[in-house]
Amino acid sequence: MHRYDTLAISSPDDLLYGRAPRPLKVKEGLVIGGGTVYPEVNFTLPPMNISAEVMPAIYRQYEEMIEGICKRAVELELPGLVVEFELLPPMTMEPQWGAGITEVLRRTLDKYAAEAGLKSALRVTPNDIREHERPPLLRTGYLWEKMVESFRLNAAAGADLMAIESTGGKELHDDAIIMADLPLALFALGVLGCRDMDFLWDNIVQTCQGTTCHPAGDSACGFGNSAMVLAEKGYIPKVWSALIRVMTVPRSLVAHEKGAVGPGKDCAYENPYLKAITGLPMSGEGSEAACAHLSPVGNIARAAADLWSNESVQNVRLLGGMAPVVSLEQLAYATRLLNTAAAHGPAGARQLRNWYVESDANRDPQAYILRPDVVIAIAKQIVAAPTPYLRTRTAALATLAALRSAVAEGELALPERELTYLDLLSSQADSLPEDEADLIGMVSGSFDREKIRLDQYELDI
Repeated sequence: MHRYDTLAISSPDDLLYGRAPRPLKVKEGLVIGGGTVYPEVNFTLPPMNISAEVMPAIYRQYEEMIEGICKRAVELELPGLVVEFELLPPMTMEPQWGAGITEVLRRTLDKYAAEAGLKSALRVTPNDIREHERPPLLRTGYLWEKMVESFRLNAAAGADLMAIESTGGKELHDDAIIMADLPLALFALGVLGCRDMDFLWDNIVQTCQGTTCHPAGDSACGFGNSAMVLAEKGYIPKVWSALIRVMTVPRSLVAHEKGAVGPGKDCAYENPYLKAITGLPMSGEGSEAACAHLSPVGNIARAAADLWSNESVQNVRLLGGMAPVVSLEQLAYATRLLNTAAAHGPAGARQLRNWYVESDANRDPQAYILRPDVVIAIAKQIVAAPTPYLRTRTAALATLAALRSAVAEGELALPERELTYLDLLSSQADSLPEDEADLIGMVSGSFDREKIRLDQYELDI
């Protein structure tokens, strides 16, 4: 296990899209983080039942999607392409179904590599089906065994990158989001989430060993993105969502300390922090991901991205063509501009990056905490803490301090409701103990014991 205690990128000037201190080269020759931003296109089925009887039709849909995407990529003269296949739950429950689709995608990508010279990589993301049983049984049982088999079969079927959006701790974090309960969120992320990541990523890294598949990274989508969607709908404060986002950094970092080598997953908006800490390449998503969800960070999310993604789009027909092909074209033009600016040298790349940052940063606290200078300042404090729990606590304290400072200096304007919650969250933060055992004691009576199997986190409280 590699422990990160210093930053790989210590200057905001160097936290820049397309370049990572530790780029990743995949077997087709694609170098991620080596100076070029590539599209990462993600696509899925339209609403339909998934069963053994319809699997032949599903294979045909994926064949059509990947064929259309690769054909358009060649027509647009893309320098390279990353394809992400996110398994729907039934495709993880029946691992051979997901692996069969991976084989379909791999076959077409290899064909276009041989016939048209299209460099590509295939990311496969099994679904964390453990949460389908409540309370979740995380380390044993039928669902866990199916997940492990899914990792193994998809790595063997031709995945270049293995990722997941894991959910350990979510069974309590969902309540913490709604109640704006900072101690409970700290427990869910800094204690439960980090413990589950440690166990889960040991298994993913071991599965990838001896194959051509790289363990890529995790996403705190079920935590940070759940909060972002709720904040966008006005259900929770935006400052609370921003705080949760940074608090997810230590749990996602565990994957890289266990051996994940990037690129971090597109929906992990915590990725700028992970890139600053590890130097590994990361994916990002923003304005072109509106087909999947709305967000307040459509431009600033590009600042440090080495891959630029659409999140996920259903295979439906639009006026311009099938939606996955349309999404690919949008990503192609977005990355073309990024790469054109970078071709004018570091100054050109930084100027474009700064415009993207400036367009979002002062409009929303969720955007502000993605500013490169803010990322570097907070990430430096996070890695200085010695344990996952203290890292998560530090993330909370440092983020609240940064937001209060931004308001005081006029860098971030917040309405009265948000200011009130910023004060309330800061008051809660003052009570967060330095000792993990004390935090566990603080929250042990505040959650429903029927919602969680504490033994799955090696806790006896």
